[in-house]
Amino acid sequence: MFDNGDDIAESPARRSRIADLTDGPDPGPLDPVVVARREFAVLLGEFRRSAVLVPLDAGGDLWSADQGGVRWICAFSDEAALARFALARGEAGREWTYQSVLGARLLDVLVPLLPGPAGVALDAGSAEGGVLFPPVVGIVPAAVAVDLGGTR
Repeated sequence: MFDNGDDIAESPARRSRIADLTDGPDPGPLDPVVVARREFAVLLGEFRRSAVLVPLDAGGDLWSADQGGVRWICAFSDEAALARFALARGEAGREWTYQSVLGARLLDVLVPLLPGPAGVALDAGSAEGGVLFPPVVGIVPAAVAVDLGGTR
């Protein structure tokens, strides 16, 4: 009988691709582009795992806006961010109905349902700065990614 598992051989640890991006030996001075890509990968992972608030339009659909030929679903990290957006639009006096949606569901399920290129704008109009998750490979499904010539 073994109490603490000392007799069990350790299996080699598996590394995720994200760990490869964030861990490892100190590479010395880093290229700013490499650093920015790593930071964005972490931010994207956090967004995919988080529930965000998406306002609904008068028809009950997720509120979105067109900019530069891309349809952007507007999402907010919390009610305060949505309130700042409403204030910036001069619409703080009206009631904003919203739905809580997982970031991964927005990117993987809802973006592909929209006609044409689409992405997610997180915390648009925020003084702290928002984030865009554009319709490119690694963010949205490849079938709708504009950099692969996705079709709808």
